[in-house]
Amino acid sequence: MAKLLRGFRDLFETEAQKLTKVERISRDIFKIYGVNELRLPTLELKEIFIKATGQTTDIVQKEMYAFEDGGGRLVAMRPEGTPGVARAYIENNFQANPVQKFFYIGNMFRAERPQAGRYREFEQIGVEYIGNASPAADAEVILMLKAIFDKLGVKNYKVKINSIGCKECRPKFREDLIKFFTLQKDSLCEKCQTRLEVNPLRVLDCKIDGPKFTQSAPKQVLCPSCQKHFDEVKKYLEGKVPFEVDPCLVRGLDYYTKTVFEFQADIAGAQNALAAGGRYDDLIASMGGPKVPAVGWALGAERVALASTFEEIKTKKVFVVSVEESSNSYAFNLLQDLRDNGFTAEGGLFDKNLKAQMKQANKIGADFAIIIGGNEVAKNTLLLKNLNSGKQKEIVYQDLFTALKEEK
Repeated sequence: MAKLLRGFRDLFETEAQKLTKVERISRDIFKIYGVNELRLPTLELKEIFIKATGQTTDIVQKEMYAFEDGGGRLVAMRPEGTPGVARAYIENNFQANPVQKFFYIGNMFRAERPQAGRYREFEQIGVEYIGNASPAADAEVILMLKAIFDKLGVKNYKVKINSIGCKECRPKFREDLIKFFTLQKDSLCEKCQTRLEVNPLRVLDCKIDGPKFTQSAPKQVLCPSCQKHFDEVKKYLEGKVPFEVDPCLVRGLDYYTKTVFEFQADIAGAQNALAAGGRYDDLIASMGGPKVPAVGWALGAERVALASTFEEIKTKKVFVVSVEESSNSYAFNLLQDLRDNGFTAEGGLFDKNLKAQMKQANKIGADFAIIIGGNEVAKNTLLLKNLNSGKQKEIVYQDLFTALKEEK
């Protein structure tokens, strides 16, 4: 028997429409902020993600769907969007016009343990603001994300921000963390014992060990430039979005510098990070491009959909029934007229009898049935039945659309 792969899923109408709404509202906000769409390929060279994401990250070490293709190339299905955007920026020579705002919407792939709101194939919506080193860019992308969450009706979310410094001030922080966690090594999980020497910041990001050392772990001491940048980010955000400075907030990817942030909300059975991002001023240069600053974020569409408040928009659904062969063409033309006038209309099961067609109308939750036979065709009338109240009446064709709008 054919069976779905673990961590993958089929999305039918109700769930699909929730994701569609997240996408649509995101697009509305992107238009307001002047962000342009970039559609990324699903498959990239594996080395792009290794260079960008970091050799020691979970994504690279064990989560990528990577393989050798028929041409002997090592390729990977994209696990995230930022490296692909950076590659596209470099490859398409934006040096002449370096300030660019891109958004992407697409499915990502990670071979990680499935959980509520997290699948091995999942949808990400992301923004990358390239070419602006100002703290105003950091604040802008955070407020863009806030606008999306507010319009989607996400309730009680928290915004956490931090600065993880730059190449000047982070080495000292790294040394302090290594010293501290070396003394705690026996109490660290197996992953963090491996991370300790290579990337100790990842211990703070660990779901197991991170919370244990929130209070006691060393804190980042920023250089004057990074401190000034972070102070200005906070100033731009003041009064526009409530936020909390979390000195233990880091990101799990190696390319981040300076500002990092997360939007969090409580979702039953799911991780609480709905969206996250930060600044990555060194990434594009490290991938062979120009030295250009950048900041961005990505949201998990499934998690955001779980946290959103969706009001079902009730539209009147009409089912057209033909009771005899001589009325089929008339009924079919009516079906199309209803759709052309903006009504949700179904029918066309003209090979079935009246009882079977009415049964199908009830199955799909139709509000009205329009019943047509030879007598109705001859008189240019219709039998309109309200399936909620059971009442029915005969009306002339010309009055149908008005009657449907007035019926409760």
